[in-house]
Amino acid sequence: MSHKRIPKRRAAMAAGGVVALGAAAVLLPSANASQDSGSSDDAAAPRTLKAADAPDLASRLAGLLGDAFAGSYYDADEQRLVVNVVPGDDDQVIVRAEKAGAQVREVDNTMGELRDGARTLKSRATIPGTSWAIDPRTNKILVTADSTVTGAEWDRLESTVQGLGTGMAALKQSPGTFKTFASGGDAIFGGGARCSLGFNVTAGDGAPAFLTAGHCGVADDQWSEAQDGPPTATVDQAVFPGEGDFALVRYDDPATQAPSEVDLGDQAVPIVRAAEATVGQQVFRMGSTTGLADGQVLGLDATVNYPEGTVTGLIQTNVCAEPGDSGGPLFTQDGLAVGLTSGGSGDCTVGGETFFQPVTTALEAVGATLGDSTGAGAGQAGDGGAGAADQAGEENAGGADADGGGTGQAGEDAGGDTGAGADGDGVGGPDDAGDPGDTGDLGDGTGAGAAAGSGPTG
Repeated sequence: MSHKRIPKRRAAMAAGGVVALGAAAVLLPSANASQDSGSSDDAAAPRTLKAADAPDLASRLAGLLGDAFAGSYYDADEQRLVVNVVPGDDDQVIVRAEKAGAQVREVDNTMGELRDGARTLKSRATIPGTSWAIDPRTNKILVTADSTVTGAEWDRLESTVQGLGTGMAALKQSPGTFKTFASGGDAIFGGGARCSLGFNVTAGDGAPAFLTAGHCGVADDQWSEAQDGPPTATVDQAVFPGEGDFALVRYDDPATQAPSEVDLGDQAVPIVRAAEATVGQQVFRMGSTTGLADGQVLGLDATVNYPEGTVTGLIQTNVCAEPGDSGGPLFTQDGLAVGLTSGGSGDCTVGGETFFQPVTTALEAVGATLGDSTGAGAGQAGDGGAGAADQAGEENAGGADADGGGTGQAGEDAGGDTGAGADGDGVGGPDDAGDPGDTGDLGDGTGAGAAAGSGPTG
């Protein structure tokens, strides 16, 4: 028996319907919107760009500015990348950042100082129910404690934050409880737990598989598309807690057709490739419990201290989630796979903090690829080239090569008949039968495409 995806949604979303409709109204009309990439004639003016292109520009500026680089975030209203700079002795760093097309903001705390502060929190305040991440918008470490952190533990956390020094960190308390949200796009069931399927992928040996939360993967080895139904997929690798919260689950039927898409119930959003998250970026989450919700990325490389243990390297957002949403996909309006739902506090009535496993990290760890490996910006990095081998999909993922002459604009500056990218003309989406469509012609070596309670949700 062949499955298009696991599991199939057979009914429109019920729970979270109001949230889903509101998010869909933002998501669908602008799915392939093109934005002005700015004038090359005015290099000193901040350049407008899509959120998907911001990580590449930020990465290039981090290398260009060195110790003066103090983080960056995406201003969605202005469609610009804002770069924090600590001027120091080099008075040319601001000029360099502006010439690269960023909006520059002078700040006090260096990335080194902020990372040292995060390490101090880890050594002195690893308390269940706490989290921290560097927030480039405030140039501080955002420290959050859930409602279980009280008494001596709260005093210890507060004292540690104060010990970092004035202006280094901000402490707040969440009314909810950090927990994993095991319970999830399409629902999957295993060992009495309910989670959500994240993204269909291709395992290293070419077999069909999918990504979900690691805390789901360690809950049971076998998963099905219906509660108490026969197993249809088996866990291959799972990480939780520790350096991430992700699992690779293989479909038991090797003939399974597993397109790269997110199921919204009455329609599907094609997923082009995996991408890094950017602070300030608008993102959408799909889960089997609450349906579709949207929000913004608040922080990167977040550490969360769940009751089960500490998880590092996550994306922090204000997108709501509830039990059952764990493992579900976090993606963008351009069809970029960003994260897998891990956990958080609150719910979709009062809101809260939610944490996600970066998809790019998970793909690299399990050796899988997302999307059509021949169409997602194939092209070697080279003279004016783009394709970055460190993105999902090896050389075909498509990202700006720091050593190439290209700017890394998604599908805009690559030129030729590109195979992918947010605006590329050559990407083939799913056809009427739900199978992956044909990919477009490859460009002339351009690659195409630019290349976040605190417990698990599901």
